[in-house]
Amino acid sequence: MERTPLNALQVFVTAARAQNMTRAAERLHLTVSALSHQVRLLEERLNCRLFVRGPRGLKLTVEGDLLLQRVGPQLDAIESALRPLCMRSDRVLSLSALPSMASSWLVPRLPRFVARHPDLEINLDSSIERVDFADGRFVGALRYGAGQWNGLQAELLFEEWLTPVASPQLLRRRKRPRLDQLGDWPLLCPDDPWPRWFEQFGGREPARYVATFSDSETAQRATLEGMGVTLGRATMVRPLIESGRLVALFPERMQSRYAHYLVYPPRSAEHAGFKAFRSWLLEEAAAFVHRADAPSARPRAKKSR
Repeated sequence: MERTPLNALQVFVTAARAQNMTRAAERLHLTVSALSHQVRLLEERLNCRLFVRGPRGLKLTVEGDLLLQRVGPQLDAIESALRPLCMRSDRVLSLSALPSMASSWLVPRLPRFVARHPDLEINLDSSIERVDFADGRFVGALRYGAGQWNGLQAELLFEEWLTPVASPQLLRRRKRPRLDQLGDWPLLCPDDPWPRWFEQFGGREPARYVATFSDSETAQRATLEGMGVTLGRATMVRPLIESGRLVALFPERMQSRYAHYLVYPPRSAEHAGFKAFRSWLLEEAAAFVHRADAPSARPRAKKSR
């Protein structure tokens, strides 16, 4: 007989003690449906009902009460045995970040964090996949979105701004366009908010776009190679503009409907390493915003002669 999954027993004990599915789900950072699914699988495995669900919450059946008496203390003992080992985990910082954010913004700054906290070990996962904090692998994530993630804390790092960018080699082949001429240029990524750009700054959308890509890093690479113009995120393209590898076609920029956030489950607030990282990250974000808002950092239109 296969062993009963430990996580299913943990879900059962938490629900039994909370006597409420919603409260139990919040404690475990799961959705109510996910928690119910785990309980249902456990009931099927044991071939008995563990709860009676009523308007006032959950009530244990005889079998459920017996299981709680036998399993609850054992899980408490395991938790107690593991607690000393958690002291080491406070020095291990496992984070997730989108590849574009990791390579263009976070990684160039990480040496400063390591210098300040040489005792911390960083594990950085660059992925576009959604982070499931329930499995305990990550303490936090840097994400780009509207700022609402169910059951998670989300702290704004900075807003994002969009502006058309092109490579110098593309500009050598064509005369730099006026705002109302941009639609005549080879534009990339039709899924980007180009319609909002043209509505805000004038001109017409092209009849067709040159190419579309599944991720922003590939699109940026195509732009660097002179394939066309992308609606670049300032966070990603600013270092490339400063190094001369990309050119902002206009001083105008458009605010994105999404922004960059530090996202984490409530339990991470007690993680020593994460607290240090959060404090440092907010400092870096504030400095980045200040620099972006400085007059010398704002793109300016060239004066006509």
